[in-house]
Amino acid sequence: MNAQAAMPAPSAAGSVAKGETLLEVRNLKKYFPVTEGLVFQKTVGNVKAVDGVSFDIRKGETLGLVGESGCGKTTTGRCVLQLDRPTSGEIVFEGVNLERLSNKALTPWRQKIQVIFQDPYSSLNPRMKVGSILDEPMRIHGIEPDPGRRNRRIAELLTVCGLPAKFADRYPHEMSGGQRQRVGIARALCLNPDFIICDEAVSALDVSIQAQVINLLEDLREEFELTYLFIAHDLSVVHHLCSRVAVMYLGKVVELAESDELFDNPLHPYTRALLSAVPIPDPRVEAQRAYQTLKGEVPSPLNPPPGCVFHPRCAMAVEGCRTEVPALRELHPGHWVACPEVS
Repeated sequence: MNAQAAMPAPSAAGSVAKGETLLEVRNLKKYFPVTEGLVFQKTVGNVKAVDGVSFDIRKGETLGLVGESGCGKTTTGRCVLQLDRPTSGEIVFEGVNLERLSNKALTPWRQKIQVIFQDPYSSLNPRMKVGSILDEPMRIHGIEPDPGRRNRRIAELLTVCGLPAKFADRYPHEMSGGQRQRVGIARALCLNPDFIICDEAVSALDVSIQAQVINLLEDLREEFELTYLFIAHDLSVVHHLCSRVAVMYLGKVVELAESDELFDNPLHPYTRALLSAVPIPDPRVEAQRAYQTLKGEVPSPLNPPPGCVFHPRCAMAVEGCRTEVPALRELHPGHWVACPEVS
């Protein structure tokens, strides 16, 4: 029997109870080859976008994935979605390793894992009306074969996401950025998913619209029992929305903890520097606090430093940091840190 044909299909009712592990990412690596030559291309190196990332997400929670631009957050999300096939590692969703499935076998699982993209201006087809954008995935996956019922469901989805039902007859260019992102959220909901990856879902929006979309995401999570992987670089948004937070640096997770624990007691030197850069609304407090400035620049993922990838910029680095890759250690219950110098 074909091994892929024997893989179980997803259950319609869902087999994971709230609080149990829904997604497991184990030692995920994604390398992009760098080639030279026009005719006979030769691989001269690899961009190590994601290099050994591991984390779990429990049913019903929101895990924040933070870090500066280029650290591998979006690539991690794309690998979970199987839009980019990992170089190695395991992505286990509801007990099934998605990495072992063919593209055809992945089709029913794509109903359960959806994404809200960063840019609402480029993630919607400008030649399709909103109604057609929401109708297409339901028609392809056979969610609702009757066109009349699909139209009623489209109206319901738009209403749930805070848009009038008449917006189904509009093109994306006739809408604001916040309205387009709401359409993107409605599109993610139309297949009744269990898990949604929010890839910088509010970063392209004005601050006032950000608050509305964040509140919408919270309400939808509670109403539909959703689970989120929230990829962002705005730490204040992450603190408000996420129950746990993973911090990435140059393709690796350097710290993972409950949200309040991470913000109140950051242990990794990179996390401390990252949090020290978050502005404080009170100008008196902002003027008096000390900043933790990092030396140097972020190394290239094409040629990352040996040992701990953060050691060239770390004030706590010792000789062993230059040769040994630190493993994530659980220093406190639920608080994991990849640094041997903190305790």
